[in-house]
Amino acid sequence: MATKSELIKPRSSKLLRWLIGIPVVLALLLVAGSYFLDEPLRRFMEERINRNLKGYSVRLPAVHLQLIGLSLTLKGLTLIQQAHPAPAVASFPLINASIHWREIFSGKLVAEVLLNQPNININLKQLSSEAASTVPLKERGWQQALEDIYPLKINTVTVTDANVTYIDQDPQKPLVLSHLNLRATNIRNIHQPDLIYPSPFTLDTAIFESGSGSIEGHANFLAQPHIGLKGRLSLDKIPLDYFKTLAARSNFSLDGGLLKGTGNAEYGPTVKTARMESLIIQGMKLDYIHSPRTAGAEKARAVVIKKAARKITNKADLLIRADTVILTGCTLGVVNKAARKPYRVFLADTDLRLSNFSNQFEQGPAQVSVKAKFMGSGVTTASATFRPENRGPDLDLFVNIGATRLTSMNDLLRSYGDFDVSAGVFSLVTELHIKNGAISGYIKPFFKGMDVYDRRTDSDRGVGHKMYEMMVGGVAKILENRPRHQVATKVYISGPVENPETSGWQIALELIKNGFFKAILPGFEKKASGGGIK
Repeated sequence: MATKSELIKPRSSKLLRWLIGIPVVLALLLVAGSYFLDEPLRRFMEERINRNLKGYSVRLPAVHLQLIGLSLTLKGLTLIQQAHPAPAVASFPLINASIHWREIFSGKLVAEVLLNQPNININLKQLSSEAASTVPLKERGWQQALEDIYPLKINTVTVTDANVTYIDQDPQKPLVLSHLNLRATNIRNIHQPDLIYPSPFTLDTAIFESGSGSIEGHANFLAQPHIGLKGRLSLDKIPLDYFKTLAARSNFSLDGGLLKGTGNAEYGPTVKTARMESLIIQGMKLDYIHSPRTAGAEKARAVVIKKAARKITNKADLLIRADTVILTGCTLGVVNKAARKPYRVFLADTDLRLSNFSNQFEQGPAQVSVKAKFMGSGVTTASATFRPENRGPDLDLFVNIGATRLTSMNDLLRSYGDFDVSAGVFSLVTELHIKNGAISGYIKPFFKGMDVYDRRTDSDRGVGHKMYEMMVGGVAKILENRPRHQVATKVYISGPVENPETSGWQIALELIKNGFFKAILPGFEKKASGGGIK
């Protein structure tokens, strides 16, 4: 006869098998059921998302729901703009959404989302169409589309190895952010909700292949009326060549150059600041090109810029500041194609330092110092102090241009004076002050060894023009300082600013130009643009 313990043992083994077997069978059923649900769920989700989106649509080839763990995986989701469907605005090889189990212990049922290797593609046509749309962004259905993907509120987002490509007008020079990684946590402000920015985030990316950038900061994604962000930015080895097309749209010709910088910014409901701690640009060649074809657009752009500048100057809740901006080994020029004879003036080997620039008057004056070579030969130093234009232009400017080869300025002389030179050097000293609606200062150009008429180079000119050049050269000789063999004219400047809305820099440049031609054409000011200075 079996003992009592021998009878209990088979029953215990049978119960254990049931206890193990039932969950296993249920798990297998859930896994199998997940696959049966995938296709109906895919069709339902694709239809719901497209129903809510306006101006855009999605294609969703595959979905997999894991009933164990309640996670959802979307494969190959593609987003297109209906106005310009090619290329797709975004493609997501894999999106995984699941319960953020760690927050269960905090009493919150929220989700975490992973986006692996997404590709974002934007071009100028798509941006223009978006800008022209009459449907506000908040009514495009994006929020509802996200809720259709996963019903729980998202608390953590992780993006790995993303690529963002923008194509302007030149498809050969796309602007590409590659290997972009982003992580944002505590989006629902579960932890430390009393902090102004309770949600940490980080972003790092390669920029245009050789450059890199990173942002580290905190946010409040639930702030009203809009989200709040505060972070630190770092950029290194950014090749500026990629901005050629964008620069050309504003009449700039850009060639070469590398950029690096650090700064921080804060964008919240009650405060907006952007502070560039350090910005360094090396080896850039930048020309501003003025032409008859673009003159109208330039004037319109200038009006917009002036209005924008007035709008942000001393704005109470906005601080824009640059602690230090440095240009080193750069060439900066102006090309005037609208002149009677086109010309270019430039500063080569330019080292420029700008400090304490701000849109707020109370931040104090900004300073600029420059060392360069005017027209490639004239050693030049300049310094300026200026302030946000609280009541019109406010500027102090000092310029000293050393011995510049006059032959390098022949295009300029032909355009405004209708003559050229075969020898000589040019120098200039100026001091200008613009404050409280008044101008004061002087401009003193020097010309040494100036030879205007040369039989060899002017043999093909008409008799009248030869006579004119001989007269210019003759007057210069008469006015020449005999001991130093130089022509020097000091033009004093004083009086009210006729147009208080004109930039102080515009006024200074116009005065220097007019003073230059009054000196170089003594007795013939009417030939010069502006006719001199009164």
